[in-house]
Amino acid sequence: MTDSQNTILAINAGSSSVKFQLFAHTPDLTLLAKGEVENIDSAPSFWVIDEKTQLTEKKPFSSNCTYETAIQYILDWSSKENKAWLITAIAHRIVHGGVTFDRSALITPTVIEKLKELIPLAPLHQPHNLAAIEIISKIKPDIPQIACFDTAFHFGHDLLFSHYALPKKLRDKGIRRYGFHGLSYEWIAHTLCHNSPALAAGRVIAAHLGNGASICAMHNGVSIDTTMGMTAVEGLPMGTRCGNLDPGALIYMIRNLGMSADEAEHILYNESGLLGLSGLTNNVKLLQDSDTTDAQFAIEYFSLKAAQFMGQMAVALGGVDGIVFTGGIGENSAFVRDKILARLACMKPFEVHVIPANEERIMAMQTQVCLEGLT
Repeated sequence: MTDSQNTILAINAGSSSVKFQLFAHTPDLTLLAKGEVENIDSAPSFWVIDEKTQLTEKKPFSSNCTYETAIQYILDWSSKENKAWLITAIAHRIVHGGVTFDRSALITPTVIEKLKELIPLAPLHQPHNLAAIEIISKIKPDIPQIACFDTAFHFGHDLLFSHYALPKKLRDKGIRRYGFHGLSYEWIAHTLCHNSPALAAGRVIAAHLGNGASICAMHNGVSIDTTMGMTAVEGLPMGTRCGNLDPGALIYMIRNLGMSADEAEHILYNESGLLGLSGLTNNVKLLQDSDTTDAQFAIEYFSLKAAQFMGQMAVALGGVDGIVFTGGIGENSAFVRDKILARLACMKPFEVHVIPANEERIMAMQTQVCLEGLT
């Protein structure tokens, strides 16, 4: 009889996908498998890689696939793939933890209610994060679920970096800068600590560049400042999000152009950024390969803004010892990296690193710590 293997399942539920990694619940958190149910809203399919055999399984789903179908399939797959695997905890990426959560937390009905209150601050992400939790609560109510927050890494920011220049009565209602992509930045800090300890102790500008994009200033592995603010639309232009925008433009859209708040929000989150600038796509590879003027302008604009915000982060740090790229664009587009770095020649010398994102491993690590605190 095969001995059972306790595991931790890390789930990252997005707007049209559910990504996951399965780790052995051991001190070294051996990765057992990783996969995704993708394109849930269009052409859904499931893929997974068994890390031991490196075998890949792919399966198309019917067009009526739902989030519940996707999560149920992931849970069923894990039990059928290896009868010895026993899921003992499930970690969830939660985009917004507000001012309440400065670290991972065991999910309870009270925690769920507090996270629902934050949905208006992360409308693209929070509902899907919470839906995954509630689905699993129905299917596997006895398995502890842990919330791992994208905001927690930035929790200790000095007021100089967390405040907006607004009246206190508004700041007291939670209108402040929170910052996001914290799980990604925590992985960078962890990786540098092990692989480049001298740099880890210094001044690092980390750039998570993907469909969502932000930059973080870190000193000695601690977040000092970051480009995203109250919501995940501030800062850099992104795949479909506009990034920094004069608030007067939003007022103009509503008051003078007759848009509703919902219509304006949709444009800022879903029709802007690289997609809006290019009029073509938010896919950087396609933009790089396109010879249209608008596509090339979108790349130049994104690269310029990234470099400018890195300059801002350098001021927050009082200099820079290293720049780290991560995320889909940061890892895979040397073209964009080179454009950004060319604009930063005035700040040299500094080290340059590319570190693949691994938010799920940080989530598993946080889950271990959280569970140990409960015993």
